Amino acid sequence: MNGTILVGTAGQGILRSVDDGATWHRLGLKEAIEFDGVVRSLAVDPSDPARVLAGADAGMCISLNGGAHFKRVESPMNQQTVWAIAFDPSNPKMVYAGTGAPSRARMYRSKDGGLSWEQLPIELPEFCQGVNRPRILNICVNPVRSGEVWFGVEEGGAWRSPDCGDTWERVDSPESTINNSDIHAIAVLPPVDGQPQKNLVLTVNTVYTSTDDGRTWSGKASKERFDGMYYTRTVQVVDAAGSTLLLAIGDGTPGVRTRIYRSEDRGETWAPALLNTVPNSTVWAFGAHPSDPRLLFAGTKYGHLLRSTNGGKSWFKEWRDFSEITSVTWTPFVAPVKAHPQSIN
Repeated sequence: MNGTILVGTAGQGILRSVDDGATWHRLGLKEAIEFDGVVRSLAVDPSDPARVLAGADAGMCISLNGGAHFKRVESPMNQQTVWAIAFDPSNPKMVYAGTGAPSRARMYRSKDGGLSWEQLPIELPEFCQGVNRPRILNICVNPVRSGEVWFGVEEGGAWRSPDCGDTWERVDSPESTINNSDIHAIAVLPPVDGQPQKNLVLTVNTVYTSTDDGRTWSGKASKERFDGMYYTRTVQVVDAAGSTLLLAIGDGTPGVRTRIYRSEDRGETWAPALLNTVPNSTVWAFGAHPSDPRLLFAGTKYGHLLRSTNGGKSWFKEWRDFSEITSVTWTPFVAPVKAHPQSIN
């Protein structure tokens, strides 16, 4: 692999490899992201593989050299924990970010690729059931309808904006089929080959789908579909057409049993992928880059990093373990690593 792997953790900041995982390096002691800090989200600029945004417990941080160094962007998110970041793939200058526990859950927007930020006009409760303080776990931008933005809150519902975040509507409600406010992930699949756009909303225990722009939804309890496991963590769209999807599911958090399921029909049917090593906890995050949809990464709650080189059909564990993996990504950009005492091999 020619590129850079970035692993965000709770407790070791960001770990980085530029030699296909043979060696790993932590950020230096004078970086904006604390050496032993928490990084909840990572996002590579789709227009520039050297630009990486990282959501940390210090706020929003940016790298211009593929994650070798980060500086904090002065913003309203300073000293807040950033849980989710999403670029608009049709307009990468437009970026969205969401914060959460232990800070207040709020949505933010940048119109210059992440250099400056503004808070968006939506109020979420300070406290909730289940996790005490809400956190925005996922942000999704419609890949063919620029300006349509979705986000999901654990716990606080699924929200959609038609106008780049200027206004918002809540999708779940007691009257809706989606009657669980614990939202873990959202995906929007573009129309293709005569099939309509398809929206997916993952609650903690169900995958809901809609093919009529979110007017109606259908879903079935995950424990009835996925080998008795209920904890529906996240979804990854593998290809631009949205034909192939990956689903991470487990028997709890952190869980002792987990699987990655793969669909080749936009989520109609699912089959378990081959895991050559039994993961030590629920798969928590996927990492991908559109330059090579065959190369994928997945991280577990207790620090296993898995790799697939065939679009998610089979997975192998990387040689080393990490602390809690909260986010993972890779970029085709490579910057040289200088020898420093933060090597962890």
